[in-house]
Amino acid sequence: MNLSTLSSLLVRSLMLSIIGLALLACSPKQSFKNVDITGGKSFGTDFSLLDPDGKVRTLADFKGKAVVMFFGYTQCPDICPTTLTEMQQVMTLLGPQADKVQVLFVTVDPERDSANILKQYVPAFDSRFLGLRPADEAALEKVTKDFKIYYKKVPGTSPGSYTMDHMAGSYAFDPEGHLRLYIKHAQGADTLAQDLKELLK
Repeated sequence: MNLSTLSSLLVRSLMLSIIGLALLACSPKQSFKNVDITGGKSFGTDFSLLDPDGKVRTLADFKGKAVVMFFGYTQCPDICPTTLTEMQQVMTLLGPQADKVQVLFVTVDPERDSANILKQYVPAFDSRFLGLRPADEAALEKVTKDFKIYYKKVPGTSPGSYTMDHMAGSYAFDPEGHLRLYIKHAQGADTLAQDLKELLK
């Protein structure tokens, strides 16, 4: 290879690099109000949970929709109903785009949260919301470990009156099934609606 050919190849390679950088610069980076965890390797990328009809659900079932996943329990006195109410408000703010969002409520208390209870409780906030439960204790441990969810049973005055301490945040996946956001508790419906609109672009 002579010097002229080598020089030509180097120039061509440099030009392609410049064009690539220019194209990246033209693609605006998405900006979120919540915590952008795009590309994070320390969180779960999928799940295998049961819906109220006993069907196994994975992330692939919701491809094409932004998915908001929250962990809680139906007897929660504050954080869980507050979060679901906020998500109900978000769906209203999204208007027609709400049909492209799937809210999943994952129980950390499958001992009390039966399929029937989830079937009644979760859609009471919005008929499109779906309650999911782990098949057994091992499945609960796996999904909470994968998504770094803290939960702990706090004994009450009687065996069935315990409460559950648990993490208050949620996760959001984009319509392609990539984990994108950690949603802090009580950010407000407007903030979350704005982030979801960004994810749906």
